[in-house]
Amino acid sequence: MELRTRVNSAMKQAMRDKATMRLSTLRLVNAAIKDKDIAARSEGGDDGVPDSEVLAILGKMVKQRQESARTYEEGGRVDLAERELAEIEVIEEFLPRKLSDKDVEKAVNDAMSEVGADSIRDMGRVMAVLKSKYTGQMDFGAVGPMVKQRLSA
Repeated sequence: MELRTRVNSAMKQAMRDKATMRLSTLRLVNAAIKDKDIAARSEGGDDGVPDSEVLAILGKMVKQRQESARTYEEGGRVDLAERELAEIEVIEEFLPRKLSDKDVEKAVNDAMSEVGADSIRDMGRVMAVLKSKYTGQMDFGAVGPMVKQRLSA
C-alpha cells in the first residue's frame, strides 16, 4: 500500500479511536504531503509526489521533532519534549526500519562500486544512489562523512 494511503487510513482510524494526539500528528503529516503535492503541481507535475519524496518528508519531520525535543529538554520543558517524542513515534510507523551499521556499510560499499567511485569528486553520485535506494532507512548526515572518508583514503 502506498504511503499516502497508509497515512490517510491511519488518520481515519485515529478519528474513530478518538486518539487526539495521534490524529493531530497524522494531520500534520498529511498537510506536509499535500504542501509538497501543491509545490510539485506548480512545477508542472500532474500527480502527487512519489513515495520516495514522502519518505524524505517524514524523515525531515522526525529530525525537526528530535531537535525540538532536545531544545525543550535543555529549557526544562519536559512536557513539551515528551509530546515531540510521542509525535516521532507516530511518524516513524510509516518509515522503513533503520539499517544496522553493518547494513549501512554494505550499502555504502555497493553504491561506491555501482558508480565506480574512486575519488572525492564522486561523492555526490554515491550519495545520490544511496538517497534513491535508502531514503528513510539511514541517517545521511552520518553517512556523508563515512563516504567522504572512504573516498579520501
